Amino acid sequence: MTQSTFPKTIPSGSGDTVLRVPGASDADAIHEFALALPENDLLYMRRDISKRPVVDAWLESVADGESLALLAENEGALLGMSGLMLDRKSWSPHVGEIRVQIGADARGKGLGRVMIQETFAQAVGQGIEKIIAQMTLDQSAARAVFEEMGFQQEALLRDHVRDRNGEDHDIVIMSCDVAGAASRMSAYR
Repeated sequence: MTQSTFPKTIPSGSGDTVLRVPGASDADAIHEFALALPENDLLYMRRDISKRPVVDAWLESVADGESLALLAENEGALLGMSGLMLDRKSWSPHVGEIRVQIGADARGKGLGRVMIQETFAQAVGQGIEKIIAQMTLDQSAARAVFEEMGFQQEALLRDHVRDRNGEDHDIVIMSCDVAGAASRMSAYR
């Protein structure tokens, strides 16, 4: 599945949700979405997307093909977003890092799982062999979804991120073999 297979409409409990690739015109909506997220949801991300220049840089990386991304919308409201960060110039060009953010009103309804599945499909199309995900230790619901998708914990980094109040938090790093997960997912579709 490539970026060109979007937009794509998926059924959801609150009407149809549209998955689509973001563009520069989405910067304000993404920034507002990020500002509404709980701070703990931002800690595992390498960059603070609550800062507008970071959002702009991310959208540039999507436009340049350095990362893949999807937005989930319902009636124009942004419900979630996912990204697959690629680093083709590193020693790990076969590895992508997935990041998924779901707004508070859309949680617990399966949207995160769908976005992970769609991001996996994008990864397969890009030749990515391994995907890693990072999250804070207290994000048990997110960890459970990733484990169901075939991710396994590889590392626990103690006191790895510091929040705005100066408190340190642990980060869990999980990984998954893309081909194995893709075959499991296709069995459930």
